[in-house]
Amino acid sequence: MICLVAMGPVRHIDMVFSLDQIATIRSPFCDLVNMPVQPKGAKDLFATIEFDAQYQDGLQDLEGFSHVYLIYYFHKVKEPKMSVIPFNDRTHAPRGVFSTRTPMHPNSLGLSVVELVSVEENVVTIKGVDILDGTPLLDIKPYIENFDKVEGEVRSGWMKSSREEVCQKKSDNRFVQV
Repeated sequence: MICLVAMGPVRHIDMVFSLDQIATIRSPFCDLVNMPVQPKGAKDLFATIEFDAQYQDGLQDLEGFSHVYLIYYFHKVKEPKMSVIPFNDRTHAPRGVFSTRTPMHPNSLGLSVVELVSVEENVVTIKGVDILDGTPLLDIKPYIENFDKVEGEVRSGWMKSSREEVCQKKSDNRFVQV
């Protein structure tokens, strides 16, 4: 099958989406300040995900995977920003929000890859979590190396921090909104 795309001006179509929370992430972090800013900085920390009963059957066979993607809603973001100073930028220069992993994106969606520890009934235990307690989970998907591993040259743009620097970086109040 061939898909033909008409060339010409791009039309913006306004759509409204409705997403359902499928679970709640329970983590040791009750405050946005002084928590890891990426899962690499929380590699030894455990959390649980409590799924609503209606989604429990969907967890079948998940325990066969070592890692999962979590797609969640940054429920504490009140107003997105198009320019931010990210935590791991050594230059402290303002960056376009779409070149960062900050929570300040317009749709307030978060994405993390975490280690899957166990699945017991409607509770999934994970390791390597950098997510605020009470965060609404929108989806969970298995990490599949043959699908997801990036081969060849990988560029990380402005991000020059070492793995050690990323692991040690903690949040401050720059993205806390009152």
